[in-house]
Amino acid sequence: MAALHRVLRPLAAAATATASRRAFCALVSDAGGRGPVIPLKHHPEPSKQQQQPEDRNVQWVFLGCPGVGKGTYASRLSHLLGVPHIATGDLVRDELAQSGSLAEQLKEMVNQGKLVPDEIIISLLSKRLENGQLKGESGFILDGFPRTIKQAEILEDVTDIDLVINLKLREDVLVTKCLGRRICSQCGGNFNIASINIDGENGGPGMYMAPLLPPPHCASKLITRADDTEEVVKERLRIYSDMSQPVEGFYRARGKLLEFNLPGGISESWPKLLEALNLEDHCHKQRAAA
Repeated sequence: MAALHRVLRPLAAAATATASRRAFCALVSDAGGRGPVIPLKHHPEPSKQQQQPEDRNVQWVFLGCPGVGKGTYASRLSHLLGVPHIATGDLVRDELAQSGSLAEQLKEMVNQGKLVPDEIIISLLSKRLENGQLKGESGFILDGFPRTIKQAEILEDVTDIDLVINLKLREDVLVTKCLGRRICSQCGGNFNIASINIDGENGGPGMYMAPLLPPPHCASKLITRADDTEEVVKERLRIYSDMSQPVEGFYRARGKLLEFNLPGGISESWPKLLEALNLEDHCHKQRAAA
């Protein structure tokens, strides 16, 4: 715990004066303390000129059910804004690759679909932040942390969180996505063989998510994660739903929660997420125009 305090305090001090914090705190506070719930077809007019990634030094959190795509969107924003993407799921998987009692303990939890205790997550995160500080990192996007009120209170005590982005997706789509996940046993690449195409009901919009298929040299080497069974996935979603509501309320009460309903796959959701965040991705625009 002390290590986490030592690491996060300098990060908070470094980010306090950035223009991005002022812009996004203003954006969030406009929601009247409830946290912004931004419809997909309507967004507030930006009160400030859009700023480029080099002006930003953000401290953000991504929330969302397992399989919703937190890692995908957090990673993209990490590259766009030039801050590290720290995923607690990756920290756990890195530890699982090690030998020792902690790795064995984690392996049993993951295979049973149980969530890793706060103490272990905090210890792994503290170690990651210390290593990042030694490399000169500043700012962060946390993915999968905090997931309990206790963790949220620890973060609030030692640093400022500018914005909490809560990604949402209907449960039947989440289950299908999780069951479609595949990993290349050779290169470690992540893919998804699920093709989701749902018709809209009562005149509402439908949803389409194309599969993320592997290149030919990975196709014969795909494996499924041990915890990606329907029973384990549904149990993970149930546990997450029970635990996430208090955390969402914690940040909503502080005017920092932005709830974003994913309208479809990456090609449809990414530009709308950027619009909700008042950001621009010039590379994405160039690719779309090509």
